[in-house]
Amino acid sequence: MNYTINEAARQFGLTAHTLRYYDKEGLLPFIGRGKSGNRTFSEQDLQWLALICCLKDTGMPIKEIKTYSDLCVEGGATAETRKTILQSHRAEVARQIDELQKNLGLIDAKIASYDDPERLKMMEEHARMSKERTE
Repeated sequence: MNYTINEAARQFGLTAHTLRYYDKEGLLPFIGRGKSGNRTFSEQDLQWLALICCLKDTGMPIKEIKTYSDLCVEGGATAETRKTILQSHRAEVARQIDELQKNLGLIDAKIASYDDPERLKMMEEHARMSKERTE
């Protein structure tokens, strides 16, 4: 089954303009065109687009996605390089997740402190003392 650019865009919460931009930037090298010249997206194209969205949503720059895409077009001889790119990106995503987990822990601890009357009293005392120093 083939999909129009609008149908493909809707599936990923994108606009047709965004997909045209991705195509112009060379991120969609496999996209076909119908008789009228309009882009058509196959199931395989949608899988490729899902990967592009994943990489973009996890912080990979368009330029690096383009490099990865170009290597895919080159074929099997670039498999190790492509794997290295994805491994490197995965490591960066894992680092970001670790940092987010630490921040989430701090937020959770702060939320929990509001349930501890003694801790809440200490926070209010600290706020009062800080205010007095600024006056």
